Amino acid sequence: MTKRTYQTDVEFIQALAEVLRENDLTELRVKRDYGEGDSLNVQVSRGSPVAAPAPVYAAPAAPAAPATPATPAAPSAAEPPASLDPSSHPGAVTSPMVGTAYLSPEPGAAAFVAIGDAVTEGQTLLIVEAMKTMNQIPAPRAGKVKRILVEDGAPVEFGAPLMIIE
Repeated sequence: MTKRTYQTDVEFIQALAEVLRENDLTELRVKRDYGEGDSLNVQVSRGSPVAAPAPVYAAPAAPAAPATPATPAAPSAAEPPASLDPSSHPGAVTSPMVGTAYLSPEPGAAAFVAIGDAVTEGQTLLIVEAMKTMNQIPAPRAGKVKRILVEDGAPVEFGAPLMIIE
């Protein structure tokens, strides 16, 4: 079939994550055949930010079927109902990878930021651990932290909203 490269696999998985987000699906499973004995099985799923960890890759392949939409996080009392979907918010900071989110640099330490804190562009907001590597997630712009959408130690997916900065 087609030639398999790491970059094409990454682009394919990113495209699946985008389809998942755009169609408000909770899970998507796909098998991509590259030839005899060479295939890629991908399962991309999402849940509420406090959901239990779910396997993200290497699941049995099956055609994708529309699933029921994930329940969005409850909005805070200060936000209008129009902002129920945090991923569509213009100030959403999204996860650049699949991993585990940590709000502080180490267990027991103070969080990097709290709701109401003013942040500067490039300031560390949280850490996403992926494959035993701690990846600092910087603020994409200066502003004020309006919402923190993940709990400390919660699993996150590629493109999942982590915080809202306005």
